[in-house]
Formats: sequence, C-alpha cells, structure tokens
Amino acid sequence: MSKGKNKNREPRGDRSAKGSNGHSARQNHKRMEMKQGGEGSKFPVKLAMWDFDHCDPKRCSGKKLERLGLIKSLRVGQKFQGIVVSPNGNGVVCPNDRAIVEEQGASVVECSWARLDEVPFNKIGGKHERLLPYLVAANQVNYGRPWKLNCVEALAACFAIVGRMDWASELLSHFSWGPSFLELNSELIEIYQKCTDAQSVKDAETAWLAKIQQEVEERKAQAKTDDIWMTGNVNRRDASISESEDCSDLVLSEEEDSKTYRYDSLGNIIASESEEETQSDTEEEELNDRHADET
Repeated sequence: MSKGKNKNREPRGDRSAKGSNGHSARQNHKRMEMKQGGEGSKFPVKLAMWDFDHCDPKRCSGKKLERLGLIKSLRVGQKFQGIVVSPNGNGVVCPNDRAIVEEQGASVVECSWARLDEVPFNKIGGKHERLLPYLVAANQVNYGRPWKLNCVEALAACFAIVGRMDWASELLSHFSWGPSFLELNSELIEIYQKCTDAQSVKDAETAWLAKIQQEVEERKAQAKTDDIWMTGNVNRRDASISESEDCSDLVLSEEEDSKTYRYDSLGNIIASESEEETQSDTEEEELNDRHADET
C-alpha cells in the first residue's frame, strides 16, 4: 500500500476552531502581529480601542495600529481613564482636555457607523467620553464625507484639537492618505484650537456650519442668475450696435446696394456683363492709342 492512501482523515467540519494553545486562529494571528510590532513602536501616550470586528481587517485603521504595536485592544467591560472618543459622548473634545490626553491618553470605539445599535456602550467607555466636532473624512472609504472618520482619524482629530499636532501627524504618517486629513481640515482645526471649553468649540462648529449653508445658498442663487439658457447666446450678446454709434462706414450707397455680385468657386467676385463690356472697351481704347503712338 502506498503512503498516504486510504488514511482516515478527519472531516474539515469536525476540526477544532482553536489551536493547541486554546486560542482561535484569529487570536493567534493577532498575537503574532502584536509581536511583530516590536517594543520600539510605542506611542508617547496610551492608545486603546474596543474592536467589534465590524470592519474589513485589510482596511481597518485600528487593526493596522494594533499590528504596529501603537494601540491596545480592550475587552467589553473594561473602562479607560483617558479621553474616550465615542458616538455616546456627552460633550465635544476641546483644548481644555489637553491635560487628560497627555496624562491618560485617548481611546476610540472601533465599529461600523451602520451598526452602532450593536455596540454595548453601557459596558465600555469611561468618565471622559467625548464627541468630535464637525470634521471631514480623508480616508479611502468615506473621503469628503463629514463626521465619517475612521479610528486613526478620530484619534488624530482629538490630538490636533487639544494642540498636539505632533502626535496627530505621527499617527497619520503610517497611512498613505493620512497627511491629507490635516490638510483637508486645517482651517477648521485652527478655529477649534483657539477655543477653550466644549461650549466654545460647539459655538465655533455652529458658526462654521452656518457659513457652509450660506455659501451653498449663494451658489444656488448665482447658478440661477448665470444660467446660460436664460441669458442666450453669449457670443452674440455684443453684436448689436447702438443707434448713437457712427454707422456711416456700414451703409451702402444706392448704386452699390443695387449691384448684383457673382462669385466663383474660390469666392472671388465675378464681374457682371456691363462691367465686362466696360472693361473690354477700355482695353480696346488703350490698344488703339498705343497703335497710334507707334505709327
């Protein structure tokens, strides 16, 4: 009997989902990535997240930060002492939160915006839960969409608002699109940095949204007044000539106006029969005069 034949093999469905160490393949893979992150990848402050596996692991910014060893994954039931950027927050992140961020760090809830109802917010978070004010996403999934920030953008926004632009830039540098987040929101971030407490940030956000709405209304009004179908052919708009202008050079004499012109295939004017007779008479007179002079 040849090797490998007629061996009793276990059906795939009967194989245990866990490895020899008692952990699932996914957990073992996560542990391996954490090991590869190394000790030299630590961030200046604590970073943490509650990961609910709602996102594609290949696109999830939180999982990438975890692979790099920059962020720690928390279990449901664990609390965090620093700033918790969460949809369940009461106030918004403000510059007054800087001391908490520098001492205790920041955390986020890694979940899908479409599945917020599945997140047990009562079992996670902490005493410093915060919302983020109006900002625009720059990630590849929700680029240009307000509020739809991913994990790393939320952390970077928190650091930027409290004045730690160095930490925000460092986090975003691990993503090819990362620096564009700060560029896209640079003006708004500067406005938030000049605020103090949560109420002043909220007032700045309200003023910004009102400005955006006003610009939208102005563009709509401008589009109506500049509608090309309403204004007609712009190329012929200045073709008419005012009666006050001197039009003498455009008016033909009665004699010229009565003439009928013919054109050849190249567009040249062909003389009329009367003109041809006059021209032939003139040529004949010139020949007779020349003949008389010679004799």
